[in-house]
Amino acid sequence: MRDPLNDRESTPPPSFEEARTPRQKARASGMDPNRWYAVEYDADVKPGAIKEVRFWNLSIALYRGEDGVLAAVQNRCPHRNLKLTHGAVDKCQLRCAYHGWSFNREGWLTDYSHDSFGKPLIKKQLRTFPVAVRYGLIWLFPGDVAQSTNHQIPEIPELMSENPWAGFTVDYTWKTHHSMVIDNICDFAHAFLHRKYQPFIDAKLTHYEGDDQRVYLTYDTYMAEGKISRFFVNRKRVNTRSIEICYEYPYQWSNTGDSIKHWCFLLPIDETTTRVFFVFYFDSVQIPLIGLNAPKWLTQVVLNASVPLLFKPLLAEDGVALEAEQQGYEAHWDAPPIELNPVVPMLQKLTVQKWQDYLEGLRPIEEPESLAG
Repeated sequence: MRDPLNDRESTPPPSFEEARTPRQKARASGMDPNRWYAVEYDADVKPGAIKEVRFWNLSIALYRGEDGVLAAVQNRCPHRNLKLTHGAVDKCQLRCAYHGWSFNREGWLTDYSHDSFGKPLIKKQLRTFPVAVRYGLIWLFPGDVAQSTNHQIPEIPELMSENPWAGFTVDYTWKTHHSMVIDNICDFAHAFLHRKYQPFIDAKLTHYEGDDQRVYLTYDTYMAEGKISRFFVNRKRVNTRSIEICYEYPYQWSNTGDSIKHWCFLLPIDETTTRVFFVFYFDSVQIPLIGLNAPKWLTQVVLNASVPLLFKPLLAEDGVALEAEQQGYEAHWDAPPIELNPVVPMLQKLTVQKWQDYLEGLRPIEEPESLAG
């Protein structure tokens, strides 16, 4: 197709196999499904509710039985191939909206409406997925079930103790590739984008290293320099002049002065759509003008108030930039890449390597056989 504005042939970005540059490879990489992924808020899936979850174009029906137990099954009725999320939860089973075929948590077909034809019950099992709940989020393991015990949901001790830190979780669904999100949240050279809120300024990369599992880096920077946020940080107690950041595949985290921390959990929905969960947690905040640390309950009140006023609009700025970057890449994927931050190629290399490793070890996951009883 010819682009009339640029008088050039417009072709889509290359696939992973066709890509020639590291950036092209990164922008075409999926994420290894043999990991745990945050997919939804636990509180948003009530008993009797059903929701569709998509991981890299794989559709999964996530539901909670009337007994409160979660389950996740392949989102396709084998009869006429309707999504089971069009159906309903019946006690602790899932019924297809079309003919009422019912599947239990193990994916077995247990009931259907064709017994009037004198046919025996079909022995049919849908693929199922391990489910867990942690930090108020529902986690799924979309890959090989046998590997689900080999990988763990990240441990966040500050949120698992009897006296957990105050914090909050926000999420966004952005029309952008997941590798662009990682580049963005690890690259502190984009302070201009956040000039209104100034979460960080004058960042200087001081250290970086990587291996086949993670990329670790540090910046010297002025953290929490916004017009409002600066009054809530006790700089005598918390070192806000530097930050640690790590892309611990497939997750990302940061640490400021051992008092302000976050994790970022990505859900790659498809090649150009990513849902991002940000989990922030704080040891405490400072009471403005007084200079004393607020108790946990007051810290939580302050954080709850700051989410719509500060954190969500701040992160929304990243979303605008990332969606624009996705559009720019699709139009100019063959342009020579310009990258000044030495960490970004390392992030992309890790993403590519993990996807390549997965593809090389891929064995088709066969659906259980369908047999007449």
